[in-house]
Amino acid sequence: MVEGRKQAKMAAAEAVVRLIQDGMTVGLGTGSTASLAIEALGLRMKRENMHVTGVPTSFASERLARDCGVPLGTLDTHGDIDLAFDGADECDPGLNLIKGRGAAHTREKIVAFGATRFVILIDESKRVDRLGTLMPLPVEVVPMAVAPVMNCLRALGAHPELRMGRKKDGPVVTDQGLWVVDAQFDAGIPDPAIVDRTLLDTPGVLDHGLFLNMATDVMVGLDTGDVEHLRR
Repeated sequence: MVEGRKQAKMAAAEAVVRLIQDGMTVGLGTGSTASLAIEALGLRMKRENMHVTGVPTSFASERLARDCGVPLGTLDTHGDIDLAFDGADECDPGLNLIKGRGAAHTREKIVAFGATRFVILIDESKRVDRLGTLMPLPVEVVPMAVAPVMNCLRALGAHPELRMGRKKDGPVVTDQGLWVVDAQFDAGIPDPAIVDRTLLDTPGVLDHGLFLNMATDVMVGLDTGDVEHLRR
């Protein structure tokens, strides 16, 4: 099972790298599958003498890209992104997503919003009929607003919990210096659009892990090494 999952992730990563062309500006996602794609991109650039500029979505993806020989830019210098790739924690039939187990969802959303094409890389385990069925919804919050944001989430039907660090004492801190509240819904999120709008209208919320109507493509890696390509 573990070997099949790894093969599925690698298949999705290699599929998106085949879409990248010389001269492109590419958004570099965060997480295990996106990391495989960054590594595959670096290898292809060396093999084919390609020039690609990457715009990273986290400190982790920035470091990996440098190690793999991918030149980097920022949204100040490379604001028009041809293609961005990233993983996802859940994907529904409409290609809507939950992201943010790596706590990088705010930067991921900023980069994805600026991309002409936003390609998601998943395996079969990430497909759900309703968002929030398997994974909680991450919400990035200003520390002083944790209590009122949790009250807002409870009113939406969720069970919120402050995400705590595993290898250190205290809450997980994002690249923005903020905290993450994970909101679990008993039977999934009944109306993602309402949750999206309500949270963004709540003072103290920077952003959340709902990516609605953003993905243009989803590469579903299969245990066989094949890829199912879904398009919006």
